[in-house]
Amino acid sequence: MSDNSSDHLSRRDFVGSTVAAAAAAGLLPGIDPAATVAGKERMIGVPFERHAKVRIGMIGIGGRGRSLLHDLLAIDGVTITALCDLVPDHAARGAAMIKKAGQEAAPAIFDGTDTIWEQLVTRDDIDIVYIATPWNWHVPMAVGAMRQGKHAAVEVPAATTIDDCWTLVKESEKTRRHCIMLENCCYGYNELLVLNLVKAGKLGTLTHGECAYIHDLRSLLLSDEGEGLWRRYPHLQHDGNLYPTHGLGPVANYLGINRGDRFEYLVSMSSLEAGLTEYRDETLAPNDPKRQERYRTGDMNTSLIKTALGRSIMLQHDVVSPRPYSRINMICGTRGTFADYPARIMIEGQPEDDEWTGLDGYKEAFESPLWKRMGEIARKLGGHGGMDFIMNYRMVQCMREGLVPDMDVYDAAAWSAPGPLSVTSVKKGSKPVDVPDFTRGAWRTKRVVMG
Repeated sequence: MSDNSSDHLSRRDFVGSTVAAAAAAGLLPGIDPAATVAGKERMIGVPFERHAKVRIGMIGIGGRGRSLLHDLLAIDGVTITALCDLVPDHAARGAAMIKKAGQEAAPAIFDGTDTIWEQLVTRDDIDIVYIATPWNWHVPMAVGAMRQGKHAAVEVPAATTIDDCWTLVKESEKTRRHCIMLENCCYGYNELLVLNLVKAGKLGTLTHGECAYIHDLRSLLLSDEGEGLWRRYPHLQHDGNLYPTHGLGPVANYLGINRGDRFEYLVSMSSLEAGLTEYRDETLAPNDPKRQERYRTGDMNTSLIKTALGRSIMLQHDVVSPRPYSRINMICGTRGTFADYPARIMIEGQPEDDEWTGLDGYKEAFESPLWKRMGEIARKLGGHGGMDFIMNYRMVQCMREGLVPDMDVYDAAAWSAPGPLSVTSVKKGSKPVDVPDFTRGAWRTKRVVMG
């Protein structure tokens, strides 16, 4: 979940800076989604080059950035060579964390302007640029990094338009640099355990999944600091699923999306907007300028995705209702079903017949090796229950050992695409919209999911 890198980002800044940032990075309009490339040019199955030390330049040292930095500093073989943030105090706090962690060399600091990141990506002591900024900066910064010969690791969603999804794919292929989306929820304890159950065939033939991002963010969205400085503005602009990947990523992995199946088309419907407006009117002062805002995003958006193999996925988004946090995280097959929040499973032939059971009986055989090996330190660090550390540890492991990354640019594009596609479907009265095949046919080749 990305955080702000600025304490002074106005609504005008949010809308306008996307254009400015794209121009600064030299992005060209008119990406041709129908263009084809030779199979050898795709970034599918391409390993990282081996790194004895992984040198990281970080852009965005706000609350989320510092949390991720905390994880990275606990991983062997990592050197933070540069930090960048519009707010000088953020960068300084990050530098203090690095010094406290015992890193011998101080990082280079870039701060104070919204284009200073362009200097960071040109440095020759960076292997991967780690981007934890507001959403509108993800694509220009990732593209800028790849064009300078660096891999890019970008917070979620990777992109917020279909054109930008294609931009990331094309640039990754052109530069031969990876662009991976930092989808931490794919590394949750339950998600990885269930993925192993799926790989072992315990749930049979998979037919349906359900996923969501249900998280009461009303106070955050209306805050005058942190993510409140920018994350509310998409609610003024779009009606659809603004944040699709946290729930969708794990379910996409279960279903082998881009690895034997793909998202084919989507239909989407939104409820009326009420929750954010009513909460604002009940909690903010009468003279607060936010009272003049008119929000467009429906409280609950529900999208249905059909895959090429005929499976179905329900995807939901609600960040303005008083509900407990949930990603739903449900996967159903011909021999069993798993559902989370709370975690429960039923597999045909179990002693409990058709009753839900817990996961305890499956942990010994199906627990992820990553959690077996690093779970204690992951839980101690505590970022989202440890999944943040496992995600970062695995990224560094892949780079140090020269492995293929678990998630590539095609996953970043496919998982981000339901955001803008849901907006299009809602505008069209919930008519189906096609999901682009960012792999251009390569999804048909089955390959291992995460590992």
